[in-house]
Amino acid sequence: MFMNLIRWTGVLLFAAQTSIAMAQDGPVMVTVDRAKIFRIDDGASAVIVGNPFIADVSMFDENTVVITGKSYGTTNLVILDSNSKPIVDEVITVRASEDDVVAVYRKSLRSTMSCNPSCEPTMRLGDDVNAFNGIAEQANSRNSMAASAAGVK
Repeated sequence: MFMNLIRWTGVLLFAAQTSIAMAQDGPVMVTVDRAKIFRIDDGASAVIVGNPFIADVSMFDENTVVITGKSYGTTNLVILDSNSKPIVDEVITVRASEDDVVAVYRKSLRSTMSCNPSCEPTMRLGDDVNAFNGIAEQANSRNSMAASAAGVK
């Protein structure tokens, strides 16, 4: 056990000296429509996402990267230092939220409800096209009316 502790201490010291972020076990898990913070100790000058349809990545500051899930799937995130050297190369997996969500099936057609504390319809990738588009249209109309009432053009 003591030898394992020495070995891990050496690995951590090596990682600190080389200033390369160590990969975590497995992919970075992100939920659709939610943001996740990714901290960079040595500062980043650029962030690159493999597939921007799956995740959106932006730099908040040189030590903080924000990853937002957009669609289900797997892509990668590369972060470069000021010398354009990769300091992070991680797999990003975007998944659906399972918290307070109920799927309602009518034969093969699915609609989704967000239930906390009461259930309300919500849009989720993979829902029946008519249900999804109906909710999207209602949400867009409501947002337009609210913006108009607030004097926003």
